[in-house]
Amino acid sequence: MKGRGDNSHYCLKNQSMTKKYSNTTKLVLGSIFAAIAAILQSAGVLVGFGYALSIFATLPILLSTRMSLRIGVMSYFLTILLLSILQPSELLIFPFTTGLLGVSLGTAFQWWRNWMLITLFGGLALTMGILFLLYVLRFPILGPTVPPTFNIGTAFFILILTLLYSWIWIGLSQKVSRLLYWFRYKKD
Repeated sequence: MKGRGDNSHYCLKNQSMTKKYSNTTKLVLGSIFAAIAAILQSAGVLVGFGYALSIFATLPILLSTRMSLRIGVMSYFLTILLLSILQPSELLIFPFTTGLLGVSLGTAFQWWRNWMLITLFGGLALTMGILFLLYVLRFPILGPTVPPTFNIGTAFFILILTLLYSWIWIGLSQKVSRLLYWFRYKKD
């Protein structure tokens, strides 16, 4: 297949997982995933444990995008809409970090089977989102220690960390996808 790497054992075939879902089922699942993502992202208001929960807002968006690119994008924008009601302070963070990573990794899973390409695509998208927040919107997403002027060293450090973070999400999403597939098609 065009664009497929030879590391296909790292990725499940989306077709076999979601082929049996009707369009209505995909729409309902995408809406549920958006609600879960909004709740998890809103948990960031709870200092400490809430930050750990808000990290997982990537997973529902990633899963819905793996199911269908159209449903994933719908879930992404629906989550933004829900966050504008539930937790408006997260409106800058979700679209450019956790949500963007979920959509980009889910899209990469649709396009490629090579885990290195998927990691690179997700890491670059997350890096662009963080750099946009830091240097265009001047939003201190990484705290006051990062200077407000562009620094190539800081950008490179962010890229390295986002590539690692993207790689971790690939592994986690694979495990969750296999678990969901097993629950859906297990034999009694």
